[in-house]
Amino acid sequence: MRLHRNLVFTVIDSLHEIFNDDIYADKAVEKALKRDKRWGSRDRRFVAETIYEIVRWKRLYAEIAEVKAPFSRPNLWRLFSVWCVLRGIQLPEWKQIEPTPKRRIKGRFDELSKVRKLRESIPDWMDDICLKELGKDIWDKELAALNKQAEVILRTNTLNITIEQLQKLLSKEDIHTEQIVGYNSALKLTERANVFKTNAFKQGFFEVQDASSQLVAQYLEVEPGMKVVDTCAGAGGKTLHIASLMKNKGQIIAMDIYESKLKKLKIRAKRNKVFNVDTRVIDSTKPIKKLYGKADRVLIDAPCSGLGVLRRNPDSKWKLQPQFIDQVKEVQQQILQQYSKMVKSGGKLVYATCSILPSENQHQVNKFLTSNEGKEFTLLKDQKILAHKSGFDGFYMALMQKI
Repeated sequence: MRLHRNLVFTVIDSLHEIFNDDIYADKAVEKALKRDKRWGSRDRRFVAETIYEIVRWKRLYAEIAEVKAPFSRPNLWRLFSVWCVLRGIQLPEWKQIEPTPKRRIKGRFDELSKVRKLRESIPDWMDDICLKELGKDIWDKELAALNKQAEVILRTNTLNITIEQLQKLLSKEDIHTEQIVGYNSALKLTERANVFKTNAFKQGFFEVQDASSQLVAQYLEVEPGMKVVDTCAGAGGKTLHIASLMKNKGQIIAMDIYESKLKKLKIRAKRNKVFNVDTRVIDSTKPIKKLYGKADRVLIDAPCSGLGVLRRNPDSKWKLQPQFIDQVKEVQQQILQQYSKMVKSGGKLVYATCSILPSENQHQVNKFLTSNEGKEFTLLKDQKILAHKSGFDGFYMALMQKI
């Protein structure tokens, strides 16, 4: 591989923003890819994948390069050099790149790889929590799976097209996919591509959504004509899936504390030709109380640590703090206690997270079911999805019914 100066400098600039300016990696990559309109798909892929790879392995590379945060530009170049050496990429003779001891880098890699938290490049506290909750055998496998690059998965918008029709349409645009056994609407890209530029996307024929995430709306067991509340809707990935399952019939109330996210949902709904969604900002307890006892189905896609989606958000390893885990558990239980009141008698509630920690999942459900608010609910089923078993994101979902 021949390295191009403008691409590599873009990578270094982006890493500086992520590591030193606290910019989220996806935002930094999005900005980086707009830097030069002349770049082809291969150039864009190099920039995006190199940024994510160095973010993912930051701790390991920093230990090998013997540098510490905050990272100066010379230190970032040293991280980049480690990345090159470990991938067998010939380093160019640029003034920014110091003489690089290749044998020493490989020796350090072999030595550090004997320690899990260094080999898998993860903070001590995160390793400790997950080891305690999951056990060594499961955590070893799960951590290795979470450090792999996430595949691009599409969810067919069955309101507008069948999965077979979408597959044929995408292939005409040189986007090749394969169906996934057990996932009715999911298509996996055989090679990464910018699907957002396709006519199929612009016509609302699909959304990008991980296969595990696609199971959540199905878990809710919705039917056309129901009144459904998506309480933590965000930009509406699961809301739109619910709408397709309801065939645009009935009412979906999408709620969130962030109005900006709901505005994005409206734009996506229009493109998807979804017409049965109302958005409501949770700016007080009033919007919640107005719906007490009125919903056939309620989805609580709760705020969480996001430890199940580290494959696609590797910078979360470095931005997440241990105190946040404790804080988010309190929020999860508060939401369960309050939002569950919207379920009417005989209705159903789904609690879901993209975390792999039992303390955010099964333990929260058990705590709710033994509380005053939860005693009216019965657990029908729950499902824990681990990345090393499914090949997709880590998730948890529980289906409960109100007596």
